[in-house]
Amino acid sequence: MTRRQLPPLHALRVFETAARAGSLSAAAQELSITHGAVSRQIALLEDWLGQTLFVRQGQRNVATDHARAFAAEVSAAFDRIDDAAVRFGKAPQTRIVRVNAQTTLAMHWLIARLPAFHASHPDVQIVVTTSSSADPAFRGGFDVAIRRDPPPRPEWQPYEKAVLFTEQSSVIAAPALLDARPLRRLKDLAKHAFIATQTRVGAWEDWLSAAGVPALRPVRFHRFDHYHVSLQAVIDGLGLGIGSKPMLDRELAAGRLVMPFPAIQVTGATYVTLVPRDADKSRPLRDFLTWVHDAASAITVDVMLPAAHSTSRATRRTRAGSNA
Repeated sequence: MTRRQLPPLHALRVFETAARAGSLSAAAQELSITHGAVSRQIALLEDWLGQTLFVRQGQRNVATDHARAFAAEVSAAFDRIDDAAVRFGKAPQTRIVRVNAQTTLAMHWLIARLPAFHASHPDVQIVVTTSSSADPAFRGGFDVAIRRDPPPRPEWQPYEKAVLFTEQSSVIAAPALLDARPLRRLKDLAKHAFIATQTRVGAWEDWLSAAGVPALRPVRFHRFDHYHVSLQAVIDGLGLGIGSKPMLDRELAAGRLVMPFPAIQVTGATYVTLVPRDADKSRPLRDFLTWVHDAASAITVDVMLPAAHSTSRATRRTRAGSNA
């Protein structure tokens, strides 16, 4: 193993502070040391590097372009060390909760609600990592995982499972797409392209059966490998998709998406939280679990279609067997 050639670490810390603060005096104030002590550490580092780091401009010593670039690298390294020290420190002192969630849920449901958690728990840091729904295996460290609940898996036995919510799915569309090609009746679906996802096979077939039009076919299918990609394609107006509440409550409420047939819904996947049975159930983890389950069980206002895209009352009452 090659021996590391590291500069004096204290001098490196003083240099990074001075470059970031903009002057030796500001660094001295931030570090609570004398201006002379800062100058000596900078000189020590310059001698080790063989490079001038600060030059005199008027009454101030300012970092050279070379020094600023070097300081940016040093700052990034210090950030990584700081993060590692927090993550690998004693758990009760770190107040960090590591959440591993499937990508779509993280993007469209969890992240949008985290400000509410931080408002009531400002001293707890939530670290979110994501995984594909096509890869339900657990990799890396986490305190709680959020997954779509598949048939029982032997590898899930070491985890305590609790239901978060169950999806209710229906057709979704971008408002601009419906401005161009309105959906007034179910048969109008045939004028559109359908967006499907490899990880949610049968979603369109299930919904069309529930709507009573199982034989209806679109202009074309666009198929994507991951659901979050499919959702973006729908938002961008490429075609119609199958989306769910409460996953897409934010997009529906903001008008980025609409549900043209909100009365026709299919029960979708159930999401669960998974916590290792032998995990240290720290207070921050317990607080997060209580909060996330409360957020999932909160009653949401049913987001209906904007008036410009409204279907007739008869269509909204459509059930299986309608010929639309």
